[in-house]
Amino acid sequence: MPQRFRLGIIAFAVGAAFALGAFVAPRSDDFFALRKNFQIFGALFEELASEYVDDVDATLLIRAGIDAMLERLDPYTTFMDEADQAHIDILSRGRYGGVGVTIGMRDDRLTIIETLEGSPAFVQGVRVGDVIEQVGGRMADEITPADARNLLRGEPGSVVEVVVSREGVDTPLEFALRRESVQIDDVSFAGLVDGEAARAIGYIKLDRFGQSAPREMRDALARLQDESSLNGLVIDLRGNPGGLLEAAVDVVGMFVPRGTPIVTTRGRTLADEITFRTQNEPIDEALPLAVLIDEHSASASEIVAGAMQDLDRGVVVGRTSFGKGLVQVVRPLPYNTALKFTKMRYYTPSGRSIQRVDTSAVDASSLPTHLTRAGRTVRDGLGVEPDAQAGPIRRSELEEALERRAAFFLYAGVYAAQTPSLETPFVVTDEVYADFRRWLKRDGFTYRTSAEDAAGSLLVELDAAGYDDVRRRALEITSAIESAKDADFDRFEKRLRERLRQEIAARFMSESDRIRASFPHDESLKAAVDLLRNESAYRGLLAGSH
Repeated sequence: MPQRFRLGIIAFAVGAAFALGAFVAPRSDDFFALRKNFQIFGALFEELASEYVDDVDATLLIRAGIDAMLERLDPYTTFMDEADQAHIDILSRGRYGGVGVTIGMRDDRLTIIETLEGSPAFVQGVRVGDVIEQVGGRMADEITPADARNLLRGEPGSVVEVVVSREGVDTPLEFALRRESVQIDDVSFAGLVDGEAARAIGYIKLDRFGQSAPREMRDALARLQDESSLNGLVIDLRGNPGGLLEAAVDVVGMFVPRGTPIVTTRGRTLADEITFRTQNEPIDEALPLAVLIDEHSASASEIVAGAMQDLDRGVVVGRTSFGKGLVQVVRPLPYNTALKFTKMRYYTPSGRSIQRVDTSAVDASSLPTHLTRAGRTVRDGLGVEPDAQAGPIRRSELEEALERRAAFFLYAGVYAAQTPSLETPFVVTDEVYADFRRWLKRDGFTYRTSAEDAAGSLLVELDAAGYDDVRRRALEITSAIESAKDADFDRFEKRLRERLRQEIAARFMSESDRIRASFPHDESLKAAVDLLRNESAYRGLLAGSH
């Protein structure tokens, strides 16, 4: 067998043994199965590498084996190469060498979807909606979004050439962007919801739980307390994907007595069970709190929301959270790779697991229940359910179709190209909304609803049965559905206007200005503020009376 394949097998076996030895202590009867299966795998790979009809790429074959193995586990257990490692560093440390943009695919094109305020790209004039044509000398149609992100990152002080096209500009725009050590703040906004000093409600938007999250939270709260005598505080965790468990514990610790148990993790053995308690003296144990969550609030966000709810320390407002009650650890592997795997499950102070179960297979009413300190009932298996539902429960099929088409995003680019500046406060006027609908028609926007699918299936069944008269009446239903779809632009107009307002504002405003401008339109925030201002309603929720 060629030497390179022997080396590949040896490297794989050593790396796998290193990984297993790093975090698994097999029982004696496991060692035989371990050795046996390594021998089978090695023999199989050797035969393929040396005798298969075509040349075999050892790296791709091994990677396919790793990926297939991990697919048997949960979706959070993954193998990470060097690029993935860099992403983990960004999430945990919040700092990287780059130009300060977020890239994604819009209308099948590499597009700038966010610029970080104060970053090189922001300062030099790169805009949200700019379509990337070239980056680092590579044509956009030759690379993936991950490739583009890697090309934009590098040593602080170095320069990367970027060419973009922009709606309303005839020729491509060229930028020489100087990479800097970019700091991503965990707290993106802190301010007062209104200016009434006697009834001031503070608001802090916490986007992730990186290493600096507790410090940024303390600083933000201190600034708000210096600015006004707070009558309540809203902690916004909507869209927060989580991060470091310890950071979540520290954030809760700002509002509960020192030594309070916040979360318990449990692994394969009793020795793995750890209860995390708050380590510092609280900042304010009495300040009324409301925690905003939605279906994208996950992991460490759910630790905070779940603990606040179980301890009856604050009300949880919004929509049911994502439901991720698992803890991952990252272990280094050879050649700057790593394994991120699920090591433990975590449980909130009441003892519940918020790991979501498949309710299509399990009756939700049969799920285990637990009691908060005040005796309120909370359930396992459903994420964190809010004390007060607020915000749209479900997006309309029209909005979902517009989102898939990136219609709000793309129209905002068209609007920005025709508008030199934005009025303050900005609202989507009747004229703008009508122009959006005309633009959709010119763009050929169409979509199909679940009702149309059902009607189509009915027509097929009626054809097969030969029910011609009934089929003619069913055709009237399909025509009525088409009319109803057109009327949905009026039915869901309020929500669609708000989505347009958000996307258009992103072209002209900094993130902090956009957040402040969203306050009058934010249903969940308004519900939280109303609760904090109504002491009897607030206390009633915490006591379990609705």
